[in-house]
Amino acid sequence: MSTAFLGKSLSGPFTIPSGIVTCSAPIIQAFFEQVPEIGVLTTKSIGPEPRLGYREPVLSQYAPGCFVNAVGLTNPGPIAAAETLSQLEIPADRFLLISVFGGSVQEYVDVASALAPYGDGIELNLSCPHASGYGMAMGQDPELVREITAAVKAAVDVPVIPKLTPNVPNLVEIAQAAVAGGADALCAINTLGPGAHNAHGHPVLTNDLGGMSGKGVLPIALKCVREIAAAVDVPVIACGGLSSADDVREFTRAGAAITGIGSALVGMTTAEIAKYFSVLSRDIQESSNRAENLVRYDVDMRFSPVVLQQVERVCDDIAVLTFDRKVSVEAGEFIFLWIPGLGEKPFSALTDDPFSLVVIDVGEFTHALMDLAPGTEAYVRGPHGQAVSPPPGAPLVAVAGGTGLAAVFQIARDHGNATLFVGARSADRLYHTAACADVADLHISTDDGSAGYHGRVTEALRDYLDSLSTEALSELVFYNCGPEPMVKAAIEVQQAYCLETQIFSSVDYWTKCGVGICGACNAPDGRRICVDGPFLSGGQVTS
Repeated sequence: MSTAFLGKSLSGPFTIPSGIVTCSAPIIQAFFEQVPEIGVLTTKSIGPEPRLGYREPVLSQYAPGCFVNAVGLTNPGPIAAAETLSQLEIPADRFLLISVFGGSVQEYVDVASALAPYGDGIELNLSCPHASGYGMAMGQDPELVREITAAVKAAVDVPVIPKLTPNVPNLVEIAQAAVAGGADALCAINTLGPGAHNAHGHPVLTNDLGGMSGKGVLPIALKCVREIAAAVDVPVIACGGLSSADDVREFTRAGAAITGIGSALVGMTTAEIAKYFSVLSRDIQESSNRAENLVRYDVDMRFSPVVLQQVERVCDDIAVLTFDRKVSVEAGEFIFLWIPGLGEKPFSALTDDPFSLVVIDVGEFTHALMDLAPGTEAYVRGPHGQAVSPPPGAPLVAVAGGTGLAAVFQIARDHGNATLFVGARSADRLYHTAACADVADLHISTDDGSAGYHGRVTEALRDYLDSLSTEALSELVFYNCGPEPMVKAAIEVQQAYCLETQIFSSVDYWTKCGVGICGACNAPDGRRICVDGPFLSGGQVTS
């Protein structure tokens, strides 16, 4: 579906709004290559300085297809962003829209000037509702909107597209001010609010308040787009609750030139997103409405209470936490543990009945977990991710280090016929080894030789693979999990003996939302660990 937009002929009429899915250069490049229906690729918003954003939870679902989020404008800053964006290969029929924010006119100008050479247009985030001093704070004053737009327009030689907030008494006035400042197009709308959502008597979002998105905001978005399109003579990118071809048709009738799909992509793998946009494109051409059936309204982000029964210290910085009930989780899936007021993090279940997990003290959240008292109530959500599915009866080789053992133990236990390599720096850092020996042919390695093989676990793995015949090697299926250096070394060893299609690996990238929306957990090839994995095939899992 060729679409004309700001001087380019695009491969499709769709976009994904800023801050959703396409939040890193690897993901953007993957979507360039795999989803041609998305003609406009929008980055997450980049500001004048790096920001870590808010601690998790950053996304909560208050009803099917309806969300509140407060990521906190997480971004690497303009210098690092320019470095990664410069590596993109932008197809001639795509439009890379780089979103920027600032706390003053000059900051908008500085960030836009630094990033404009690497894209086709600049989006001005004048609408984020939950970051104090940014976004909506800059977009509610018509004169300030005009001034920011005009200043950025004068500083860059690419189209400038302000993204507008619906949280104003007169959105048309804001739209007209942006156009008066030289806006080449407008984007509407950003999230509503901010709003709040509680679970079990506690605010879910660490920031307490967040922007509201999804199906619940669609009527407001349609009203805003209709009013804006009638008042100004520039193209409008429409977003806010769209999920179906019927939605796209209504927004097109309202005056939208490009339509954005965001929250409807929750829970979808990269392949599922590609299929969704392909079906949506055919729907538009054939006057059908099938894409809506692919939206994952079954994604469950509710929390269930668990009570801590025991904290078993393995060593100073490793502990096993056991809770009072079973969780339903298949081998390869993961869950989130939430402590209200502290945050949440994803974990593989070491055991599912009763639920237990392994903690290594690496930060504020995990440090607090080490000292929790028995009887503490916590909450879990999930499972998330894709369960592993090796061929029935296939010989499995699992390689684990650190907390990675939790991810592969259940694979060995539930699928059988497994050889398990477990590595640690020293014997005092080993745990759950008796249970491992019960379900697999166990090989232990320690760097200092205090238990098992004296050396790295990948060296023991190489010795083992050396002993196998070519026929035996061809039947193996590998599962690797642990710190990135260990996983990378394991993959390199395995590639010397077997095909990449036999190798599946999981690395602990920064997983925040767990449902594929925030893009924080991207692998180097653009796959998102939380929905495409956590176990990803091939060798493009590590840097």
